[in-house]
Amino acid sequence: MIYTLVMFCVCPLQNYELALKYFQKAAEQGWVDGQLQLGTMYYNGIGVKRDYKQALKFFNLASQAGHILAFYNLAQMHATGTGVMRSCHTAVELFKNVCERGRWSERLMAAYRSFKDGDMDGSLVQYLLLAEQGYEVAQSNVAFILDQTEARIFNENETYPRALLHWTRAAAQGYTVARIKLGDYHFYGYGTDVDYETAVIHYRLASEQQHSAQAMFNLGYMHEKGLGIKQDIHLAKRFYDMAAEASPDAQVPVFLALFKLGLVYTLQYMHNLNVSVQYRALPGPGWLWEVEFPQSFLFKLVGARLNV
Repeated sequence: MIYTLVMFCVCPLQNYELALKYFQKAAEQGWVDGQLQLGTMYYNGIGVKRDYKQALKFFNLASQAGHILAFYNLAQMHATGTGVMRSCHTAVELFKNVCERGRWSERLMAAYRSFKDGDMDGSLVQYLLLAEQGYEVAQSNVAFILDQTEARIFNENETYPRALLHWTRAAAQGYTVARIKLGDYHFYGYGTDVDYETAVIHYRLASEQQHSAQAMFNLGYMHEKGLGIKQDIHLAKRFYDMAAEASPDAQVPVFLALFKLGLVYTLQYMHNLNVSVQYRALPGPGWLWEVEFPQSFLFKLVGARLNV
C-alpha cells in the first residue's frame, strides 16, 4: 500500500522514481498490484520512459493472477493496437473476461454450490438464467447437466435437443469441449439425426482452431472407417499420430488404434498380393476382433466436468 501512496501523492512528497523502485521490488515478489502499477507507469510514461512492450509484459503478469484491471488494460491495447498488433478478436475475448468477472459471478458460484449439494434441478435453473444472458460457462454447464440426464425438470425427449442447443452456444464462444460434443451428438444422433459429415466438420474445427487431441483422434477414426469422409488409412494414421503428439492422455488410445490399424492393413495387403498357395485360404480381416473406439473413448480419459 505504501508504494501506491508514494506514487499518488497521499504522502507529503510525490516521488515517481521511488514509486517505480518499490513497484519493481513488489512485482519481483509476485505482488499483483505491483505488476499492474508498473504496467501503468510504463504505459503512461510516469517516472520512466514510455514503453508499451514493458506495459504489456506487466499487464500480462497481473492478468495471470486474475486482476480485472489488467484484463481491461490488455483489452484496450489489443483494441487500439497499442504496443501490439491490433486484434479485435483478442480484445473482445479480454473484454468478455472482464464482464464475466463482475458481481454476477456470485450467481455462478451459487449455481455451482447447488450442483455440489446434489440439487441438479436448482442448479440447472440458475445456470439457465445465466446462459440466456450469454455466459459461456453457464451455457456449457447447462449442457453438461442435461447431458448427464441428472435433472428432471424437462421431459426425457427434450433433454438432448436442449443440451445440443447449449453446446452449440458454448462452442460459438470458443469452448473446445463444446465443439467436440457437437461432433459427438451428430455422430451418435443425440438430439438430432445421425450426420457423420457434420460431425467431421465440428471435429475438424476443434482440431484446426483449438488443436484438440480428442478431435484429431476422432478424425483419425472416421478416416479409418470412412464415416462422413473418404476412407483413407494413411490419413487415419496421420491424425492418430497428431493426437498422440498433442496430448499425453491420447497416447494409450492412439497406440491401441494404430495396433489395430496395422493388423487390418497387413491382412488386407497380404490378401491383395495373394502371397502364396499356403495363404490362399487366409481369413479376411473380419476374423479380427473388432476393437471399436467410439468418439467418447478419449473424452472419458481427459474427462468432462462442470466449469466453475
